[in-house]
Amino acid sequence: MRAKQGTAGALVGVCAALVLLAAVPAKGFAGEMKLEAQLVWGTDDSKPPEGKDYKPVEAAIQKKIKDLPLKWKNYFEVKRTEFKIAPAAATKIPISEKCSLTVQSHNDSVVEVSWIGKGREVLKRTQSLSKGEILILGGNAPNATAYLMVLRRIE
Repeated sequence: MRAKQGTAGALVGVCAALVLLAAVPAKGFAGEMKLEAQLVWGTDDSKPPEGKDYKPVEAAIQKKIKDLPLKWKNYFEVKRTEFKIAPAAATKIPISEKCSLTVQSHNDSVVEVSWIGKGREVLKRTQSLSKGEILILGGNAPNATAYLMVLRRIE
């Protein structure tokens, strides 16, 4: 009789442990990640091009850019887009008529970013991106200027 009670008690214990494990979210299966992408134009000019409503980048982005070994004096925000990516899913985000990003989360803090320009991959990077952190990708532009892609994790 004791053997049956021991087996039944062990079975109840295992079931209780499984119920508790099911209630705790797995670390690798976090929810959606909320991000913000900014297309930034770097130039030595003090103003954006005529007819463009670019605005100077915000202070946090400016500080991050100034910490990098870039040569341009001024940086203007061309476009800003907020988006969400589901776990392990690749999401394509249009940034302008000529470029887009494809962003995929590999776990709750690592993202893979592909910058697509004029239909081809310009740059690909995989990096940890915790909440509040900023990732900056860069590329050349005409007339000794540059375009930067700023990716910031919001949530």
